[in-house]
Amino acid sequence: MKPKLPLNRRQNPVRIMFLRLLSEQPQVKRRPLSRPMISQQQWPNWMLPRRLWQPMMINMLSVLSVMIELKSKGVDIITLGAGEPDFETPEFIKEAAIQAIHDGKTRYTNVDGTAELKEAIVGKFRRDNHLEYRTDQISVGSGGKHVLFNALTATIDQGDEVIIPAPYWVSYPDIVRFCGGTPVFIQATIDQDYKITAEQLEKAITQKTRWFIFNSPSNPTGAAYSADEIKSLAEVLRRHPHVWILSDDIYEHIVFDNFRFATIAEVAPDLFDRTLTANGCSKAYAMTGWRIGFAGGPTPLIKAMAKLQSQSTSNPCSISQAAAVAALNGPQDFLQGWSDDFARRRNLVVDGLNAIEGISCPKPQVPSMSIRAFPSLLARKPHQVKSLKKTWISQAI
Repeated sequence: MKPKLPLNRRQNPVRIMFLRLLSEQPQVKRRPLSRPMISQQQWPNWMLPRRLWQPMMINMLSVLSVMIELKSKGVDIITLGAGEPDFETPEFIKEAAIQAIHDGKTRYTNVDGTAELKEAIVGKFRRDNHLEYRTDQISVGSGGKHVLFNALTATIDQGDEVIIPAPYWVSYPDIVRFCGGTPVFIQATIDQDYKITAEQLEKAITQKTRWFIFNSPSNPTGAAYSADEIKSLAEVLRRHPHVWILSDDIYEHIVFDNFRFATIAEVAPDLFDRTLTANGCSKAYAMTGWRIGFAGGPTPLIKAMAKLQSQSTSNPCSISQAAAVAALNGPQDFLQGWSDDFARRRNLVVDGLNAIEGISCPKPQVPSMSIRAFPSLLARKPHQVKSLKKTWISQAI
């Protein structure tokens, strides 16, 4: 018996029935394009969603484009924008990464960090901050910014408000806006040493407030809050249990003049259950390119962040995670030496600035001083970006 040959595509009865039904449908006139065709130069405005074209993003793109233009013309640009230690990553951390490669640790890991790294982070929080977390309360991402992005994206709904002390790190409000939230700024002046007061915080909180972002030591002002100053802010937050606290502690280990760092969950233990304490390896261990950030917080929030990360980056780099384990578990004595070097540089620059007539620059607690020396920079508007062409100095503020 001959085998049955498959039907010719044109003879397929299912296809014939489908075409017949299709031909019986009323013909609909094609609508013209709702938007006109555009040139390649107009492409970004056409393709990108509105949430990617917020004012600050445009300003930063403008500054960047001016810098690129000047560099292409051979101008030597002094860029003071990136918070990046110029020390080399310590050798024992590099060796741990190399060993991880030789050991075949090059595969996928748990989405939000290996068990070994989470244990190291639990140990770091216990050793440095007197905070007790379980590993299911730890999140690891591809850098501190990634962790913050996950936390805000996982929790902010349209119209939620997020309080941000100003001056601020430029990414805070952009991430909030991207998530559909509204940044609410509290302006701190040089007369306040760029620190907000409890009264200012109380006034800024509404029923729509979802988060209070607290960054101490601060980028870009160099201000660092004492334990007593944090306690006064915590007293306000106790009265508003609907407000969550995001403590960005990334500059924890770069402080001067015997300043004693404190984090809000340590100073106010009763706020522990609604505080996300974020940190990372970039600043303390000169590992900016390794991209490892982490945070400790309530388990439901950590799970939500992991769910989000599972559909974006998945796990952080496995080799970087192994290096981070070595960084957190290894010797920490070099951190003080690095801070001492930063302090000497700060003193050199501050003394030099104060020797210039008309400039007064108070000493900051962390390596950031241009805002203190030139507070008028804070009043710059986007259309004044062209002044960079005259000064050839760029700083993200």
